[in-house]
Amino acid sequence: MASKKNAGTDGPLAGGKTPAWADGLKQLYDDVVDEPLPDAFKDLLAQLDDSDIDGDAA
Repeated sequence: MASKKNAGTDGPLAGGKTPAWADGLKQLYDDVVDEPLPDAFKDLLAQLDDSDIDGDAA
């Protein structure tokens, strides 16, 4: 069975350049990660934390 060398999952393409779509995808990901957490999620996490504290005391 022949092995696949540089299947495209380990970094830049054979030409040594990252394709433009990959740069755009990374920028989109970075933008999403940098977004603040919505208040509704913060409230839900606080409720879950409170229920964990109440559950530990029982």
